[in-house]
Amino acid sequence: MHTKTLSELSTSLHKGDVSSVELTQHYLDRIRTHNNQLNAYITVCEDEALEQARAADQKIQQKTAGKLTGIPLAHKDIFCTKGVRTSCASKMLDNFIAPYNATVVDRVNTAGMVTLGKTNMDEFAMGSSNETSFYGPVKNPWDNARVPGGSSGGSAAAVAAKLAPVATGTDTGGSIRQPASLCNLTGLKPTYGRISRYGMIAFASSLDQAGPLARSAEDAALLLNEMAGFDTLDSTSVERDVPDYTATLKDSIVGLKIGLPKEYFSEGLDPHVAATIEAAIKTYETLGATIKDITLPNTSLAVPTYYVVAPAECSSNLSRMDGVRFGHRCDDPKDLLDLYQRSRGEGFGEEVKRRIMTGTYALSSGYYDAYYLKAQQCRRLISNDFQQAFSDIDVIMGPTTPTTAFKLGDKTDDPISMYLADIYTISTNLAGLPALSIPAGFVKGLPVGLQIIGNYFEEARLLNVAHSYQQATDWHKKSPLYFE
Repeated sequence: MHTKTLSELSTSLHKGDVSSVELTQHYLDRIRTHNNQLNAYITVCEDEALEQARAADQKIQQKTAGKLTGIPLAHKDIFCTKGVRTSCASKMLDNFIAPYNATVVDRVNTAGMVTLGKTNMDEFAMGSSNETSFYGPVKNPWDNARVPGGSSGGSAAAVAAKLAPVATGTDTGGSIRQPASLCNLTGLKPTYGRISRYGMIAFASSLDQAGPLARSAEDAALLLNEMAGFDTLDSTSVERDVPDYTATLKDSIVGLKIGLPKEYFSEGLDPHVAATIEAAIKTYETLGATIKDITLPNTSLAVPTYYVVAPAECSSNLSRMDGVRFGHRCDDPKDLLDLYQRSRGEGFGEEVKRRIMTGTYALSSGYYDAYYLKAQQCRRLISNDFQQAFSDIDVIMGPTTPTTAFKLGDKTDDPISMYLADIYTISTNLAGLPALSIPAGFVKGLPVGLQIIGNYFEEARLLNVAHSYQQATDWHKKSPLYFE
């Protein structure tokens, strides 16, 4: 059962070949067998999942079920889930039981989906390797000595190892696409505002966006149908109709104009990864697409801009974690100042502290104009580059990551090297654009992802372009042998 697509699972459930309880129990058994090896889940919701599955079976019997009713999924542990621990993989929130559901959780619950559990992640979504988690690093199912990517590494590892058919993630600077690339998945970061951020614990409010992690573009489209839409509870949510993302999956891409930024194929890109991406682009040419070389001249500003804007926003967002209202509280504080200092010092990990301090410095008196204001100006330049490019092309393609998955511990002592792992993904978050990563091949047995970037609210086109490639190739069908 765990090898089937969402459409196949849906058909099996509606025909009565399998019940949601049986399907859910099958995945719970796989989690029990394999999670200790991967550390993909922080919390497994066995009782709640089986209760949801029984309710789904009733809907199916009563002929009131939707397309995804009864299908299990996993949630990144950044989404609030009522009555279930929501930790953000931090000691700070290790004891936090969310009193309400995130809108994303409510929407998939309304669709009748079954929550298997909450997946591991970089602490407060800060990291590119899933090594900053309070609960320990997640292992890549393709090679347990390597990282799965971050920050949505637990969700990616769970789907890649078939411990969940599909999962939610969040993307602040590449945190869906990068683990999708390193784990051979399809991962989509929608346009900023396409999916509600209500109940999604904030890292950087102007950059964070939820999205699906799946094994194919079709599966991602099915989950996006349920996740997307306007939400009055989120002031950054865009009031715009949601199309059926599966309706245009099979449209022809003959005449599609693809832009290749020279900046994405320059120094720093592994030559084997480059060759794999070039082969994928040649496949698109055989499908009728045309290729054009373009330039995004301010790409070099993306990493420094991001690492001013994101820490500044995280410094503000995480100020509420003070040991007073919720979260970790130190023992026997002497006074209020001691409570703040020790609670935050004990509760946050090193990378989170680093970013809070960087952001506080950038926002401090005398430095705001020199750093934060300048970063916002650079952000506008990066956005303008994309708009100039999209005046003449339909989508932009390139590598998702500069290398394949690196070994656990290789970059933990070198934050700058770690930050550069997101060099090709950060720009789209700064501009608020949609982008996805799809499997494009392997280098020495490790997956390589092709990134496809579109203009605002063109998720349907991106999924169509991805699906066309997946109909012509079988990279997305390959999975780690041990977990088949």
